[in-house]
Amino acid sequence: MHAVILAGGKGVRLRPYTTALPKPLVPIGDQHAILEIVLRQLASCGFTSCTIAVGHLGGIIRAYVGDGAKWGMAIDYSTEESPLGTMGPLLTMRDRLPESFLVMNGDVLTDLDFGDVLAQHRISGAPLTIATYARKVRIDFGVLTTDERKVVAFTEKPSMDYRVSMGVYGLSRSTLENYTPGLPLGFDELVLDLLSGGDEPHAYAFDGYWLDIGRPDDYDRANAEFTTRKSLLLKGA
Repeated sequence: MHAVILAGGKGVRLRPYTTALPKPLVPIGDQHAILEIVLRQLASCGFTSCTIAVGHLGGIIRAYVGDGAKWGMAIDYSTEESPLGTMGPLLTMRDRLPESFLVMNGDVLTDLDFGDVLAQHRISGAPLTIATYARKVRIDFGVLTTDERKVVAFTEKPSMDYRVSMGVYGLSRSTLENYTPGLPLGFDELVLDLLSGGDEPHAYAFDGYWLDIGRPDDYDRANAEFTTRKSLLLKGA
């Protein structure tokens, strides 16, 4: 069971925290970096190896993580010399990846079972599996539906339910075969290409705990909640 952690971004939204630290190493609580929590979770789910794609301040990540022995994993690295998008770093390491593997952002705080995501991806036979999370947006205005100059419908302060990508994916190496290593490839581009080709990704619905630490509000929330959530996030780790 192999995982790829995407940890090459500059963490612009999280400044000033990320001025001196790469985003995956910002602290949660008093003892743990986000990346440490993720690696402990992966190990507890049965992952034995991991590749960390680094870029901005990547040397600090290498120094902190090392070879992964402290988590019982074999960890190697791939260096992103220029921005390659979410999926672009995978193309440069494609030849050393297994046929099915997990891909995840390095700033995800969740109690998602990563091992089950990969298992369900293999069972589905889909080219890509996307872990999804329910979000609700409340609109603080009355919403009008218009047809030319006429108002044809009205809804007072509606809410909209939808599912978002959690930044955790099951992926098949063969899905990347038609893309050129060294060129950028975004998650959006990959999904749209699959949809246009009639090869739909599989959705893995999750309704547990999930925060995207790339957002300052969620980072502050994660620190506020970590003491009470620690046993949930590090169960079995």
